[in-house]
Formats: sequence, C-alpha cells, structure tokens
Amino acid sequence: MKTPTSLPPCPPPGEGCHLWAMGAAWACRKAGHTAAEALRHLEEAASREPDPHREFADAVAKVYRTERIVWHRPAHTRPAKWPQANREQIEAVCASGLSLADLWEASPIRCDEDGPNTAEILRILYPPGGLVCVGSKFNFATRSLAELKSPHLLEQIVPSPMLRRHGQTKKGTPSQHSLEATGARRFLIIEGDGTSIDEQAAVLAHLAEKAPLALVVHSGRKSLHAWFFVAGKSDEQLAPFFRRACTLGADPGLWCRSQFARMPGGRRAGGEAQPVFFLNPAAINS
Repeated sequence: MKTPTSLPPCPPPGEGCHLWAMGAAWACRKAGHTAAEALRHLEEAASREPDPHREFADAVAKVYRTERIVWHRPAHTRPAKWPQANREQIEAVCASGLSLADLWEASPIRCDEDGPNTAEILRILYPPGGLVCVGSKFNFATRSLAELKSPHLLEQIVPSPMLRRHGQTKKGTPSQHSLEATGARRFLIIEGDGTSIDEQAAVLAHLAEKAPLALVVHSGRKSLHAWFFVAGKSDEQLAPFFRRACTLGADPGLWCRSQFARMPGGRRAGGEAQPVFFLNPAAINS
C-alpha cells in the first residue's frame, strides 16, 4: 500500500473532526489511494476510538463519490477498549418482554403536555449556577442555565457540567466545547446502537438494576439516550458497568465526558422531537 500523505491527529468530536476528515480524505485521494485505503488511513490517524459508520466513512464516500465503506480494524493493530455487542446476551435480557411502553409507565414523572418542560428538566438534572454546553456539533456555546433561551429548540447537550466557558482543544485552540473544560461526570449516557427501541428499553431496565436511572430521552429517530447518575464515581468504578452496557448494544462513543447527548425535550436539526419517556428526580443526589 502506498504511504499516505502525513495526516495530523484527528480532533475530538465537535471540535472540527468532520472538517478534518474531509481534508484528510482529499489528501488521500490526491496521493492516489483507493477509498478503502483512505478510510483505513483516516482511522489510523484518529485520536479517538474509530467510528467507521459516521464521520470517516461519510467523508470518504463524499470525496470519492462512492457508497459508504466500512473498514474493520484488524484485531492485531489496536484492541477495542470496549466489547462488541453480544446478540445472545441482548436476547436473554430482552426475554423479559419489557418495552418502551413499560418504561413510560414506570416513570415517576410523566413528561407529557402537563409535565415539566425542557428548562424545568434541566433544573432537575443540574445544580443551580452551573455551566452547560449546548447546541450541535458545529454550532455550540457554554452558558449557565439562566442564560439558556428556548432550550426546547436545541438539539444536544453535554451531560457533564462545564468547568468554565472556554477551554483548549487538543490542538491548543480555544473552544466552548472541549474535553479540557469539561467537569467530572455527573451522568453516564447509554445509547442503544443497532437494536430496536423496545430492546433498548429492556436493556435500560436491566441496567437500572445496577445504577440509578434518572432520564430517558428519545433521539427523534431510532435510539434512546439513558442518563445514569454517576456523580462521585471514578472511571475505574464505572468501567465494568459501561462494559456490560456495550455488551448489550450501547454505543461506546458516549464514554467521552465531552460527547454531546440529545437534549431532553429538544429538537433535532430536521425538526424531529426528542421526547422524554422517563424522568426520576429521586435518582439524582445533587
């Protein structure tokens, strides 16, 4: 295989990763690499666990004008930090027959027309006076809860409170969405990846036996975002729980403290609602 043009490290999600991927894909194409080779080079240059179904594959497909390619990292190069989904274990958990409707029925607070709105839910989730990063991948800001205007129209939020309004990215540039300015975990987000909504609900009910479940938000498409309250827990303490979740189909990308999750009661860029199906303030020890 030809040696690729030297690629700089990929920035974290939300800090120009997509733009980096497009530029890197063009560099590989100009160097004469095939689309499959380009995808491999992009993932090897990444500074985070690769997600071939998203930024990298999309960028290569656009630059090469081809169908999306999925390249699986050979097992001997760099082992995955988190286990892959185990279909047999997922089916065993889902044998309970629990569904999204059951999760809704079990919610201590109903977030329907008469229930709390997005601003009120955020005040339940976060202590007063804290800073939160909200927006979307390419348009975000860090604000206090009091400064947020119409949060029900926003798409995403970083579940961990921010330490300050600005921080530095790994490239040393200032940003209002950086891991360096993100505080300690308050919530660990579990998002289903590749399973049905009802299967995800059954998995969340199972995981709620091991950690306090505070909130479940529908993504507006085909996944649930579950907020487990984990304040005061170290990564070492949380790792076994997250490994179990990944075995049951969770997206490992949500382990990153600065990763965006769906805004409870918010809206996607396309207008799809992100309803809250479960809210349990008693799970939160602020």
